Amino acid sequence: MAESLRTRIYKIVESTHPDDLHGQWFDYFIVALIITNVIAVILETVEGLYVAYTEFFTGFELFSVAVFTVEYLVRLWVVVDSPNENYRHPFNGRLRYAVTPMALIDIAAILPFYLSLLIPVDLRFMRVFRLLRLLKLTRYSTALQTLGAVLYDQRRTLGASIFVMLILLVFSSSIIYLVEKDAQPEAFSSIPKAMWWGLATLTTVGYGDVTPATGIGKVFGATIMVLGIGMAALPAGILATGFATEMQKRTFVVHWKLVAGVPLFTSLDALRISEITQLLELNIVPADYAIVRKGEPADSMFFISRGEVEVDVGTGGARLGPGSFFGEIALLKNCNRTATVISVTECQLLVLSVEDFNNLLRSNPDMRETVNAVMDERLQQLEASDGS
Repeated sequence: MAESLRTRIYKIVESTHPDDLHGQWFDYFIVALIITNVIAVILETVEGLYVAYTEFFTGFELFSVAVFTVEYLVRLWVVVDSPNENYRHPFNGRLRYAVTPMALIDIAAILPFYLSLLIPVDLRFMRVFRLLRLLKLTRYSTALQTLGAVLYDQRRTLGASIFVMLILLVFSSSIIYLVEKDAQPEAFSSIPKAMWWGLATLTTVGYGDVTPATGIGKVFGATIMVLGIGMAALPAGILATGFATEMQKRTFVVHWKLVAGVPLFTSLDALRISEITQLLELNIVPADYAIVRKGEPADSMFFISRGEVEVDVGTGGARLGPGSFFGEIALLKNCNRTATVISVTECQLLVLSVEDFNNLLRSNPDMRETVNAVMDERLQQLEASDGS
């Protein structure tokens, strides 16, 4: 009984099943608690509010720490039911989990509170560390997960650009020190002190609190400004490229899984499924939209990525959801549409044009037998529904 309960709780806290309502509500609750904690930390810095509502802020902090502590302990308890073999051992598995980035973030979210009980520190100082709870959103935010993946994938490129920036910083600070030290002995008394000017100039911030006074210094400063524009744009370009690559990668994986699950293509190898994935175009349609109408010429087939559609063949209707496909009969039989398909909800569809479909059949002759078999089966179902 304990093992089955632990497995059930694992599925809830880790949300292994997207359709699990308990898991969804657990995620919503934790996310809401994290956001309200951040808002509370911000409002506590307003002295008037903190003095007026000290008891409320204190009670809310105690409640939040209790929830986050229980959440961490529960995750540590149920992690042995993870599909990951590294966490299966009752002791070593939990120890490995405890040093993972997400577990360390969970610890960081509650550790300042317990440290404040053991070590006498300024509570206002410890308050700021509670903002670390914002990092817990990484577990629930796809955007933050994407950002983390981009930073990890581009770490070498970003590291190289930062290294070049450091070299340029040392070089520019050294030169401006030599040029300006006699004219401004206070502002440029040493290379480390000149680095403040170099950093402000290279990042194009330009505070203006320290500026060259000599003619040579101004010319050199202008040169560094121009170089700084390019250096500041370099990490931004790297991140933009990384985001585009990551989104293409994730989109490809989603499309690949969808196509691989279609009965029409289950017998194909990964390379040919990839070929089909490259041909698909994304199309989003609103609810109650006629995607295809019976009798219209056929120019494409559709795969449902998200949402539901209703297929009306005249004698009745059938609903299709994510992973299903429609519109293939008209392409296979080279005829007009045999049914009307209307979106029940907003739908995300992957569209394969008739030209790409025919090219795919020509380039993969062994796929034709599968296509013909599916066509015959679908036509028999359609005739049976018409006959009834």
